[in-house]
Amino acid sequence: MNDLKDRVVMITGASSGFGREAAKMCVDLGAKVVLGARREEKLKELCDELGVDSASYKVTDVTSKEQMHGLANHGIEKFGKIDSLVNNAGIMPLSLLAKGRTDEWDHMIDVNIKGVLYGIDSVYSHMIERESGQIINISSVAGKRVMPGSAVYSGTKYAVRAISEGLRLESSGKIQVTCIYPGAFKTELAFSIKDESMLEALMSRGIGAVAQPAERVAESIIYALQQDPGVSVNEIVIRPTAQDA
Repeated sequence: MNDLKDRVVMITGASSGFGREAAKMCVDLGAKVVLGARREEKLKELCDELGVDSASYKVTDVTSKEQMHGLANHGIEKFGKIDSLVNNAGIMPLSLLAKGRTDEWDHMIDVNIKGVLYGIDSVYSHMIERESGQIINISSVAGKRVMPGSAVYSGTKYAVRAISEGLRLESSGKIQVTCIYPGAFKTELAFSIKDESMLEALMSRGIGAVAQPAERVAESIIYALQQDPGVSVNEIVIRPTAQDA
């Protein structure tokens, strides 16, 4: 397995959760990180912790193609290249279809699907021209199965699965592609659930009690990043041992 010394890794949703923890681990292993998220104070705090020689940020809304390209260009200008992209940004406003929360559906599609596509688009040509690169997309176990209330969320995460497979086929031999499917881990994702009845139903299943630290998923990101260029770990499913679905 390769070390990450001087690797340049671009991470979306870097202000908290998997993205934040992965950024810290990358720098500990010698990589440079390019961080994107909407909350500037969180990004600045993280970059100050990691050091200006190892980390740089740009406030980025992944639903904007222009802002995603701006983040990639910022990273290339700062560090000379983008070796790896971690498409981590996502939201999970679960609700039953009967509730008709269409504004939430639209936003979820914009972040979870378009955000991944814009991330890929922002680095694809750069990686193909260099004949080297790696893209890691964060899906969810909801991209493997559907439950009441997850129809739209699962739809977006199934889409990430399909996009990842299409990317793998189309970039064969040049870009390593990994899709990661996390289960219940301690992040801010649940805060995006605005339907209180759905949040109560989720908590009644004991998900909060079994949820594991976000670092465990960050470790799976690092595992994928450390693979030799001739190998892609195409899929990683990671759940707490006690999670039953």
